[in-house]
Amino acid sequence: MFRVEKVDLLARLKPEIDIVDQVMQSDLQNLVSKGLIPSSLVEVLEHALLNGGKRIRPLLCILTAGLCGNNSKAIYPLANAFEYLHVATLLHDDVIDHADTRRGRPAASTIFGLTPAILAGDFLHARSMFLIGTLGGKRSLELICSATEAMVAGEFHQLANARNFNQSEKDYFAVINGKTALFIGAICETGGIFAGAGAKEIEALKTYGANLGKAFQIQDDLLDYLGDPVKTGKTVGNDFCEGKMTLPLIHALKTARKTESAFLLALLKGEKGERRAKLEEAKDIIAKNGGFENSLQVAEKLIAAGIAGLDVFSAGPNKQITDTLTALARYVIHRDK
Repeated sequence: MFRVEKVDLLARLKPEIDIVDQVMQSDLQNLVSKGLIPSSLVEVLEHALLNGGKRIRPLLCILTAGLCGNNSKAIYPLANAFEYLHVATLLHDDVIDHADTRRGRPAASTIFGLTPAILAGDFLHARSMFLIGTLGGKRSLELICSATEAMVAGEFHQLANARNFNQSEKDYFAVINGKTALFIGAICETGGIFAGAGAKEIEALKTYGANLGKAFQIQDDLLDYLGDPVKTGKTVGNDFCEGKMTLPLIHALKTARKTESAFLLALLKGEKGERRAKLEEAKDIIAKNGGFENSLQVAEKLIAAGIAGLDVFSAGPNKQITDTLTALARYVIHRDK
């Protein structure tokens, strides 16, 4: 089983995270000083952007470009475009989901209203595409546009299967590939493209990123059942109570005895309140049938394959960055929030 020292990883990444935040703040201030956006919009943007996010997406762009030999400071505004795009989706998600909180704080839509939150998300989406096209070039823009299209397709695929309780792992991965994996893979590819890497290196970065994205989502699904609400900022069991089919549940339904699977299916087809009341019983069945253990094993295999692909990069000056990417990947599946 993978282990990573969180304190050491955060210490390694903190200087980069600090620069990411500084460049982000400078970008917003520059837009205001030029009269391109009003201060009322900035207020919403700062609340959404500067709230302690992990900055994994911009960090991946910076690290992959560095791994391919380009340590130019010009990577930072390009990298921040991916945080903008990510936060744009969070702003819209909170409106769609009627969420009151985000990362343990009031959601932007709760404080500023639905319309300002939606418009702020629209602005971040537009700003991210401008930065990617301007700084990353046509090839990077095409990659990110395709990944963004896949995000929407993934959401629609999930909607179409909302009441399908006979989903397979293939159905599950079709959703998370679109919603998460392709975007993370495209970010890593963009880092390589920015650095002028070759086809073999870019393919390795794409695989690393896509596998990281899939493992990240699987760990999110596990935390929904097993996480500490104080750390995650979310109520345990939300996915199950909403009737959402994630990997632990899909695996358990496939392997459980008929009486157990019938119990789970009856809950899924019933009322939300009943699912909440019987959540602990459902968790016990999922655990007993290897739903949680199997999901973690799947995530670990994905991470192992992604890390193995980084072997195409030479050692020497790249070793520290490879080590950081390896530690980041391992952290993703052992994070507690």
